[in-house]
Amino acid sequence: MMTERTSIKKGIRKSIKRVLSGIQPSGRLHLGNYLGAIRQYVDLQAKGHECFYFIANYHALTSLQDKAALEAATLHVATAYLALGIDPDRSVFFMQSDVPEVTELCWLLNTVCPVSLMQKATSYKDKVAHGEAANMGLFDYPVLQAADIVIYDSNLVPVGQDQKQHIEITRDLAIKFNQAFGRDVLVLPEPYIVPEVAVVPGIDGEKMSKSYDNAIEIFQTPRQTQKRCAQIVTDSTALDAPKDPDKCSVYALLKLLADDVEAEEIAGSYRAGGYGYGHAKARLAELINELFAPARDRYAELEKDPDTVRDILRTGGAKARLVAQETIARARDSAGILTSRSVASG
Repeated sequence: MMTERTSIKKGIRKSIKRVLSGIQPSGRLHLGNYLGAIRQYVDLQAKGHECFYFIANYHALTSLQDKAALEAATLHVATAYLALGIDPDRSVFFMQSDVPEVTELCWLLNTVCPVSLMQKATSYKDKVAHGEAANMGLFDYPVLQAADIVIYDSNLVPVGQDQKQHIEITRDLAIKFNQAFGRDVLVLPEPYIVPEVAVVPGIDGEKMSKSYDNAIEIFQTPRQTQKRCAQIVTDSTALDAPKDPDKCSVYALLKLLADDVEAEEIAGSYRAGGYGYGHAKARLAELINELFAPARDRYAELEKDPDTVRDILRTGGAKARLVAQETIARARDSAGILTSRSVASG
């Protein structure tokens, strides 16, 4: 007979999910990365989920083919994630390249992937339209991404609403693989739609992105942050004149960082007049510097000790690989792929 305590424990286990997310090491992390993703990752970790977070350095090769730049970007992202709150004692944090089984699973998924499915992928079309080279790695990106997800038996994948198609493709491929080989080999993930964050504008008013050179980096000095905020494009409305906060990129950023009371006060100052864009930019810089001061201190410590960062990644990679090896073994067995080990044991 199930006791009340046993029932509660089972309910807790059922509520805990395995969460998977990756980030490309393509440059310095910025405010949009934090507000749109990293903040949610830390929150999921705090809720006790089994979190697997990885640095997608194989994916980065589709657009970044510079050895020194890729190595530096990978180490920066690793150091930054740790500084911003990813805890290797509570999450599995690792590099994609430390789990070679993922590229093997990518090939197995390729064998059941219709070309038409890849031709429908909007991310490929968008990236080519923005000038990225139309290489096979970019075209096949969703299949490697699917392998990244299912190889860890992931239940939840945090994505924005605009990225939901990636999870739909992953589910399609997992279903096709399971159907092809007559077994439920691969776990079907669900999208975890992260809480909606308004578009984080860059200094030019467009969506903040490393690609557009309009980002406000997280790990700058306070003075550098002040200078960057001062570069935000505004109109020529005079200091004394009323202004519309809802048409101002500075206010859009302030609203994402200030508490509700202060945001309303600043909006009132905009409308009343006598509050200049310079005032708003200065307050924005203060809020950014206050928010990231502890992370910047932690980053500086870790930057001096890269061996510790590499050790954390290595340990995380070993943990992730144990899970991946179980999945790839199921996949090989279902597909009839023999290895020297399986022949010997048979």
